Amino acid sequence: MSTPDLQAVVDRLEIQDLISRYPVFVDDKQLDSLDGLFTADARLDFTSFGGPQAGLGEVKEFLTASLGMFASTQHMMGLPMITLNGDTATAKTSCHNPMVMEGPDGKRQAWLIGLWYDDEFAKSADGWRIASRTATRCYAVLNLNDTNLTA
Repeated sequence: MSTPDLQAVVDRLEIQDLISRYPVFVDDKQLDSLDGLFTADARLDFTSFGGPQAGLGEVKEFLTASLGMFASTQHMMGLPMITLNGDTATAKTSCHNPMVMEGPDGKRQAWLIGLWYDDEFAKSADGWRIASRTATRCYAVLNLNDTNLTA
């Protein structure tokens, strides 16, 4: 493998690592850990979910408010399609997101949401960071009652 090919592999792995850390931090409600994944001036668009098109701080507030009603969430990320271009890159990643909440009758309800993340990345002295993220809703199946949900 030549040096440029090896660098491309390293870059892809670092970008995949960023993408994989995001759902863990969100699902564990460790939203301040997201600061290490994004550039300081990152722009995020969560308007597809009733959220803001804003910087990370405002999006973290939105995530805190909107995910707080759920007993558990699990953002299951697909393999990203990454395109490298020097010190920038883009990726498109699918996400299947089941979320569990307690209904008014005390029974658990599952919400199933499918979405796409379209990301732009920037490489700096600190490594790769997400510079832009757009979350686009693909499908939603809401309020599935199932007494076997144990979140």
